[in-house]
Amino acid sequence: VQLQACGGGLVQAGGSLSLSCATSGRTTSSFAVGWFRQARGKEREFVGDITVRNWRYERTNYADSMKGRFTISRDNTKNTVLLQMNSLEPDDTAVYYCAFSLVVPPRYTFWGQGTLVTVSS
Repeated sequence: VQLQACGGGLVQAGGSLSLSCATSGRTTSSFAVGWFRQARGKEREFVGDITVRNWRYERTNYADSMKGRFTISRDNTKNTVLLQMNSLEPDDTAVYYCAFSLVVPPRYTFWGQGTLVTVSS
């Protein structure tokens, strides 16, 4: 499985940004695509994910600090998962990664290269 994350950039606090993760290669009827982030000097943390079971959308899941601000959606026609981020804060500054799991519940074993999001105050 190959993943390509893009859409990062510089945004002011309070602004919005949308990231996309294009997936290709092997897939299964049940899978998950997750978003993670890693700020400088910090450990990687879970942002949220979307789960598909038997080719049908099952659920999205978010870290508590992202609920209400971040939204994950799937564009089936483009094999792309989107991360819409609103009300961004300087603490959201990080490299954002997408990851793919061939199983549900997710166990992420495929990772994209990351895209940098910088939120200025």
